[in-house]
Amino acid sequence: MLRKTFFYLRNSIVIIAPFVLLLLPVDFFDTGESICLSKVLAGVECYACGLTRAVMHFIHFDFAKAIEYNWLCVIVVPMLFPLWLKAVFEIQGKKLSGLLGKLT
Repeated sequence: MLRKTFFYLRNSIVIIAPFVLLLLPVDFFDTGESICLSKVLAGVECYACGLTRAVMHFIHFDFAKAIEYNWLCVIVVPMLFPLWLKAVFEIQGKKLSGLLGKLT
């Protein structure tokens, strides 16, 4: 029972999250202090610093600002789409076929 509840909760969050992010303003995460441990403790930016802000700008089609925050968003966002698609199929009780099914 707990496993089934966790399954539906996890997949529901994965499916709903992009729509919630689209409803938020594009600059929602632009202010505030960093919570990155490497930045806070060592003062050094890691490869993921700015990625949340970059993804937020990317999904709102502000590509120049997204790349300014972190250029890795052009790799990360396309990689998130198959995971979202997998959650959509799993919640319906189906499996992805073809190459995407093998990758996810």
